Amino acid sequence: MKIAYVYDAVYPWVKGGAEKRIYEVSRRLVQRGHEVHWFGIKWWDGEKDIVKDGIYLHGIGEWDNLYVDGRRSISEGLYFGLKTLTGLRGDFDVIDCQEFPYFPCFSAKVHSMVKGSVLVITWYEIWGDYWFEYLGTKGLFGWTVERLITKLPKLAVPISEHIKEDLKTLKVSESIMQVVPNGVDFYRLQEIRPLDEEFDVIYVGRLISHKNVDMLIRAISIAREKIPNIRCGIIGDGPNMSELRALSNELGLDKNVMFSGFIESDEEVYARMKSSKVFVLPSTREGFPNTILEANSCGLPAIIVRHEKNAGVGVVEDGCNGFILNLSSEEIAEKIVYLLQNEKELNDLGRTAVEFAESYDWGVIVKRIEDVYEAALT
Repeated sequence: MKIAYVYDAVYPWVKGGAEKRIYEVSRRLVQRGHEVHWFGIKWWDGEKDIVKDGIYLHGIGEWDNLYVDGRRSISEGLYFGLKTLTGLRGDFDVIDCQEFPYFPCFSAKVHSMVKGSVLVITWYEIWGDYWFEYLGTKGLFGWTVERLITKLPKLAVPISEHIKEDLKTLKVSESIMQVVPNGVDFYRLQEIRPLDEEFDVIYVGRLISHKNVDMLIRAISIAREKIPNIRCGIIGDGPNMSELRALSNELGLDKNVMFSGFIESDEEVYARMKSSKVFVLPSTREGFPNTILEANSCGLPAIIVRHEKNAGVGVVEDGCNGFILNLSSEEIAEKIVYLLQNEKELNDLGRTAVEFAESYDWGVIVKRIEDVYEAALT
């Protein structure tokens, strides 16, 4: 097959769940004999068309920053959508356009109609009425566009059953949907050695409001009453960094909470995970958090929170590879303390977490997506 991916942010110049998914899937599809192209913003130096790991990368426009005041730039999304109209070049069997930032989906639809390609849209999350909470009355525009793009593809690929159910509420037919979850480079993670520096608790992700890292910091403050030397590592950067540091200082956690900032090397992130005991992701809005599978692969149970917009609840089996709690610093602290004080149960959970993650190795996921594409071509 000749496959085109359309997404503005390109790995490894931009690192996030969607970028990592496209990269990991693409390089494995190349290894399986397919020709893969990725059309995105040109984040790299040099020529606009390059080859990396067998993937043909096409820079169709340049932009400085995906985020404005901690939010994805609407102007960038519009710009990339317009650029995709002329920049998406070539004949492809399948065009897989990632649902966000929406506007490129319309350009990809035009291209697919002209060239006779199968248009796939991969869905990471559904905002629905959250648009109005996010932007007030201006959210009507996003709310409308989100619904419009559900009408475009021949095949919709939600990355979790949770998102599939959300798509059903937007009247997307179950007959055009195939769930293909995110994956993890499981076997590579088994080869990484832990750092000498140890942590009891670790968080990995952007420091933005819906991640609720402040709840984790408050939980560490509570847990410290029973475990005075508890150590929590926070890996990531974002607009909330300064206020989170201030909160940590206010609570007197300078010896308990360590901020590492953004770490460029994935291997170093995994090494820090392997030197930890519990992974906590108190986010209330996720599609399919790769970090849960990465933590599980490193032998860490994951603590996440129950929320209607958190599809991460479909990645954690309560009591198997982690726990699903209410958004409460007290509950999070109680579970952290329980695990750290019950070594046998912590070790048992670590083993089942590893077994759980192995079934999501990218090799398994890529075979599923290959089958889904081939079925759509028939």
